[in-house]
Amino acid sequence: MEETARYYGTGHRKNATAKVWMTPGEGNITINGVPMEQYVGRKVLEMLINQPFEAVDAVGRYDVVAKCQGGGIVGQAGAVRHGISVALLQAGADMRTPLRRQGFLTRDPRVKERKKYGRKRARRGFQFSKR
Repeated sequence: MEETARYYGTGHRKNATAKVWMTPGEGNITINGVPMEQYVGRKVLEMLINQPFEAVDAVGRYDVVAKCQGGGIVGQAGAVRHGISVALLQAGADMRTPLRRQGFLTRDPRVKERKKYGRKRARRGFQFSKR
């Protein structure tokens, strides 16, 4: 039995986490056991997920299997993109510069701010009523 190369990366975005495994293949991307096109359902998110491959000219060279938890579809798509970028670093260290330059290796720190007491939401106060 021949051992094939397998690369792993963990990605995060908002409250979503993605565990990403990459193997050399035809470019099939599966998220939570469903093909990417069906899972994300939007062309924009498909393009977002494929950005790291386009940055390093590796479109169609790797199969991706991702497990996502938490957040929504957009956060999970961003987490998969981050995970793919980290996994590409394992595949080749020469890919670091283009991925870093386009910001795919940086975890986006923006998360929802918590609600504070005495307020309706994080910052919105209650409506003032004079009478």
